[in-house]
Amino acid sequence: MYIAQSKTHKLEKVRGVNQMLKLRSSIKWVISVFYICATCSILSQELDSYPVNLFWGDTHVHTHLSSDAFATGTTITSDQAYRFAKGERIKANGGQYASIRTPLDFIMIADHAEDLGAFAALSNTKSIIEDQEVAEQLLDQLKKLPKPSDLVNAENKDKFTSLQNKLIRSKGLKQTKFNLSQEFKRDIWSEVINEAERHYQPGKFTTFVGYEYSATEGGMAHRNVMFSGSPKQTGSIIPFSAFESQDPEDLWKFLTKYKEESGDDVITIPHNTNLSNGQFFKNKTFDNTPFSYDYLKVRAEFEPIIEVTQFKGDSETHPLISPNDSYADFERGWFDTLSKARDDSLSVKIDKTERSYARSALKKGLTLKKEFGVNPFKFGVIGSTDTHTGLSTAEEDNFWGVLAYEEPSPYRATGMTMNQGASGLAAVWATENTRESIFASIRRKEVYATTGTRISLRFFGGWSFTKTDIDKANFAEIGYQKGVPMGGDLYRINEKRAPSFLVVASKDPMEANLDRIQVIKGWQDQSGLLHEKVYDIAIAPKVNKCSAKIKVNCSLAAYTAGSYSDQDGSEALQAFWQDPDFNKNEYSFYYVRVLQVPTPRWNTYDYATYREGEVKPQTIQERAYSSPIWYSP
Repeated sequence: MYIAQSKTHKLEKVRGVNQMLKLRSSIKWVISVFYICATCSILSQELDSYPVNLFWGDTHVHTHLSSDAFATGTTITSDQAYRFAKGERIKANGGQYASIRTPLDFIMIADHAEDLGAFAALSNTKSIIEDQEVAEQLLDQLKKLPKPSDLVNAENKDKFTSLQNKLIRSKGLKQTKFNLSQEFKRDIWSEVINEAERHYQPGKFTTFVGYEYSATEGGMAHRNVMFSGSPKQTGSIIPFSAFESQDPEDLWKFLTKYKEESGDDVITIPHNTNLSNGQFFKNKTFDNTPFSYDYLKVRAEFEPIIEVTQFKGDSETHPLISPNDSYADFERGWFDTLSKARDDSLSVKIDKTERSYARSALKKGLTLKKEFGVNPFKFGVIGSTDTHTGLSTAEEDNFWGVLAYEEPSPYRATGMTMNQGASGLAAVWATENTRESIFASIRRKEVYATTGTRISLRFFGGWSFTKTDIDKANFAEIGYQKGVPMGGDLYRINEKRAPSFLVVASKDPMEANLDRIQVIKGWQDQSGLLHEKVYDIAIAPKVNKCSAKIKVNCSLAAYTAGSYSDQDGSEALQAFWQDPDFNKNEYSFYYVRVLQVPTPRWNTYDYATYREGEVKPQTIQERAYSSPIWYSP
């Protein structure tokens, strides 16, 4: 297993840190949360039992069944991917042995629907393609490609780069559109379903059946399709791919019919909105038709969450749209690289940025809510890896790359590979580790994203919290009784008070301490203008100047050695916060961002191990993003 051997400091597990986030009672109860709206109607939410368990997962894993993964050397099967996620040590694509530091609680293997399984099958038999000449040509190309082990064992940087370039070019093979038979498609899909079912262990390890719909026209507009149902339900269809249509409305129509006929629930999860070239959150539909109520309603129904962080960068916000946010400049290498390649002017870049990032979309959603009565951008957030190796790793000191040729080696931390990030994870508050419970939590948005660290986070909003509530052992119970959790709604009440919030966060027991808790607020004023503001609501008392901003060049010697101090930051932070700028007439949202103190990035660990590669950036400030809480007047 690859771990930086020269790392001089490892944090001990913190006993009891998470007690603040777990209730001492397991008694089931039913609560009704009441809000008095402007029209005096009453909204009640009933929960059979409030969720006391925090589960960690990855909803975006690719195996050898994805054509781009196979073409770049991935041989890991779904069976191996599941076993790895459970904590088993397996042989990676390049021949090294790998294991995840802490097993996952749930996973969705989301292989590309386009030519699903075709390359893997082609390597065993040419019969899946009617044109045997084409089959022979493709097989010949695949056989000539370097193996990941060739790169892992490359004798020098030049040799590594030469082999890497051959595999990068091989990704073009994935554009092949095979004329696959329905029988082949159904057999491959059955294999996907059966493997997920075989590894599903209710109460211990949850698998979801799903796939990736990879539309690319005009920009990356990919969505992962997640099913909640049984093999009988999911087996009744063959995945709808971007080969059938690039328009997500056609995907939603297909899935609507599936829901009606099967009784199953299904969602689509957008990802890499940062690389969508402004397509994801534009003010029109795919075919540039103006928005309609029906379109917005369908989109809101199918997309309750988005994947806001992963290996191709962070999609929370960007300095161009959040210039006053000191922490907006984060893991944006891929965005800047593509923008430069398009030679976008500054004005075009700003416009595309606003249509590509989550925070600006959340603000835009307030306008649409006011105009149409429905908000298509009322989404919660998760993180996931998008790994194409079959190995779900989001740990800086145990990062197994994104593509098979990027598995640990002395020369991988150069060039474009430096843009890859060891991110992210999906965190879910649920009653139990089952498909039904986790899917229900995702549907109601009681989820959050992290960049790979396992920060525990609770976030509640309400009208009657007190400062003493945050200090009580049963504060989470109080949060549900007197308010709503992340993903919930607050409505106008006939009182002259601002909403208040309870936030509690604790560090990953295996990671560095916390720097601060922030609340990000977005709102639409009475004239229709959109605003945002970042509030520091809890700052660790032991934070030196190195932790103040990621741009500060802290002890290079320490970071290069793969070490950091546990004297900086706090193991846990909490806050009671009331909005000082509240206007009861303005639509708004609030979400929490928790920052760790700076720690070494994956390439720094590589340098500490191999003394090769590029050291900069030396640090990364890992973070967690909660799903928002919305306020409607």
